[in-house]
Amino acid sequence: MSAIAPTRHVQTTVELALRGRRRDVAGRVFQGGLLLSLLLSLAILIVLLGTSLSDAWPVLSSRAGAFVTSNVSRLDVRAGVRQGIVGSMILIGFVAIVAMPLGIAAAIYLQEYARDTRINRLLTTNIRNLAGVPSIVYGILGLVVFVQALRAVTGPNVFGRSYVSGGLTLSALVLPIVILITMEALRAVPRSIREAAYGVGATQWEVVRHHVLPYAAPGIFTGAILSLARAFGETAPLLLVGAVTGYLSTPGGRTPLEILQGQYTSLPTQIFSWSRLAGDGWKANTAAAIIVLLVIILVVNLAAILLRNRYDRRW
Repeated sequence: MSAIAPTRHVQTTVELALRGRRRDVAGRVFQGGLLLSLLLSLAILIVLLGTSLSDAWPVLSSRAGAFVTSNVSRLDVRAGVRQGIVGSMILIGFVAIVAMPLGIAAAIYLQEYARDTRINRLLTTNIRNLAGVPSIVYGILGLVVFVQALRAVTGPNVFGRSYVSGGLTLSALVLPIVILITMEALRAVPRSIREAAYGVGATQWEVVRHHVLPYAAPGIFTGAILSLARAFGETAPLLLVGAVTGYLSTPGGRTPLEILQGQYTSLPTQIFSWSRLAGDGWKANTAAAIIVLLVIILVVNLAAILLRNRYDRRW
């Protein structure tokens, strides 16, 4: 890299000298605009974080541990986010089990096996369009398909409003994103790697399994991280498919299937519910729940990044 940068600088200087200009004014202005946009975004982020921390400090300083380990309550001094954290973790686990394998497999087929036909190009275009659809539309889809049409699978409780319907809705939401990012990671693998593997007699599956996927693994993990982070913070689809926004009773002694087919809540829906309640106590609880949500997302992303880097060094 040290040898490339001076060469580019010399080329730019020579080109400017040939054109009779010593300074690239438009480039400087564009660079300054980009830097200004970055600083403005960071300033807005710092202000939002500072405001949330200031509002949440009464809760975090007095009962941070109890706030994380307590259930939802009708009293602001006793309310906690334990049920929301558990619910969000179950939903994210559901998304990881359903959306990730399906999305990666679909991307491998479209990028490595599917021929460049009109139907496949149309399919890829539709996937790109689905990645930009608002999340509320997926909530309507989940309400019609997973809650009502598949209530025998998602659970008889409250006509199919359960972890299963919420997890399937979030899986459908992030599936196009997983497919597109995985396809881009596979497309970034140099063609020479495939040709070299074919040259020594490897089959197409051996090329994909032993050469393409390991090379594209960091990009695939990045897509998984972004998809899970988006699913973790979604609220609107879960509200439509039956996430509880008020008091939730979670009786013990239930089997895993009964838990998945029972009522549920999540941390974003708790934040939405508390933000509508009047009183300084609920305002502080809302801000504290936002901080908890940010911390969990950062921890999950950090763990995923460490796993990605370890896998990258392994290969």
